[in-house]
Amino acid sequence: MEQPYVLPPPVGPQALMRALSLGDPFRWLAAGGRDLRAQPGIALFYGFCFWLMALTLSVVFRAKPEYTLSIASGCLLLGPFLAMGLYEVSRRREQGVKPELSASLTCWEPHIRSMGMLVLVLIVLELLWGRASLVVFAVFFNTGMPSTTGVMNAIFNAGNWEFLAVYMAVGSLFAMLVFSTSVVSIPMILDRDTDAISAAITSIRVMFANPGVMLLWGALITALIALALLPWGAGLILIGPLLGHASWHAYRGTVRWQEAL
Repeated sequence: MEQPYVLPPPVGPQALMRALSLGDPFRWLAAGGRDLRAQPGIALFYGFCFWLMALTLSVVFRAKPEYTLSIASGCLLLGPFLAMGLYEVSRRREQGVKPELSASLTCWEPHIRSMGMLVLVLIVLELLWGRASLVVFAVFFNTGMPSTTGVMNAIFNAGNWEFLAVYMAVGSLFAMLVFSTSVVSIPMILDRDTDAISAAITSIRVMFANPGVMLLWGALITALIALALLPWGAGLILIGPLLGHASWHAYRGTVRWQEAL
């Protein structure tokens, strides 16, 4: 007689989703602000790095817009490693260990395999996003790709509402994919030394478990970054580290770990 299948016991700690409220994203920002004030020197170092990345993108977009996507991919490759340094500062403060800039700069080394795989996934999504954007432009500008000035005029011209609607829909879809995949995956890799696939799946689970709260969190991130870009992106010097620290607290506030029995 065939034996019934018995589910094997779980291996390792289990990621459980916490129930969230709409006030939680603001508490994450407040906690990030405390980390920033506690370690202003480290925060300013990373803030200037973020600002330099924004200035580079801005200069390339104005001078050679055809290279913007390549530079953006490079920033997307570097950004998670910079953010991980801020997560390390917040993690050490939470553990009662003194944060150090040198430790934050090298915290990714033990997790290079998982980080590399996750960054590769993010780059693929970003390249697909760029390709989809080119398709949208090709459909609505069948006379050829517009110049940099033409792109800006097209985006801010209310008469191009059909183009704007499609462009925003495509952009929102890919932005949601990137956000859902990365919202807690990178701090989870730092905290639990997990693999990239498990981290990405947990991140997506967080998004589906509390969609309203996570959409609010994404909107706050978008609004603060948009505010930081004016003027000349200088606001990133403070907003960048603030969001980095707050993202660690978002991870800690959305996922709890239950050891397997």
